[in-house]
Amino acid sequence: MSVRPEGAIVGSVAGGELPPDDVVVTALRAGDEAMFAALLDTWSGGMLRVARSYVSTDHSAEEVVQDTWLAVIGGIDAFESRSSVKTWIYRILVNTAKKRGVRESRTLPWSSFEQDRAAGRDLDGVPWKAFAEAWPTPESEALASEVRGLIAEGLARLPPRQRTVITLRDVEGCTSEEVCEILEISAANQRVLLHRARTAVRGWLADYFESVKQPE
Repeated sequence: MSVRPEGAIVGSVAGGELPPDDVVVTALRAGDEAMFAALLDTWSGGMLRVARSYVSTDHSAEEVVQDTWLAVIGGIDAFESRSSVKTWIYRILVNTAKKRGVRESRTLPWSSFEQDRAAGRDLDGVPWKAFAEAWPTPESEALASEVRGLIAEGLARLPPRQRTVITLRDVEGCTSEEVCEILEISAANQRVLLHRARTAVRGWLADYFESVKQPE
């Protein structure tokens, strides 16, 4: 991708919110590096979580996301605006992850496990971070951190289809229509998968909160 001359689009991304799709597409087709970087920063984390639902390791999920962005760059000129840019990109991601997942089901290199361990990554593919220097309220912060960990653990325990749907809806903020389009499933199927996923996660969290509840 070539470097785009300075222009108004760069300024619109700097504000933190992505501009409308037609502006995004025009910028990508013009080789706007700032726009591409903004998309990466905004969506790559969620894409990684969704990809992880289909493949066996964090390292493999990262490669799926990288392959997806390469496909986006290569295919942006053919994008026909039949869906939102986000839906289009996530659909590429899911298809790429599915294909890789199928290949991995046939053969799984042991080196992939070693790469994840060596990189010090957790189940979400996020590098372990050092503890914050200051803990404003240690007890509440520790509890919140533990809950976040439980939610991540709960998502990882879900069947892949449920995990993907709840990640797209409740973590990435996709609408039900977008999820149906990305995963190519019916609205009824989406509702069932989401309901089962939420019920399971809530159940695990309820057990946790019951266990830590202070006696009256």
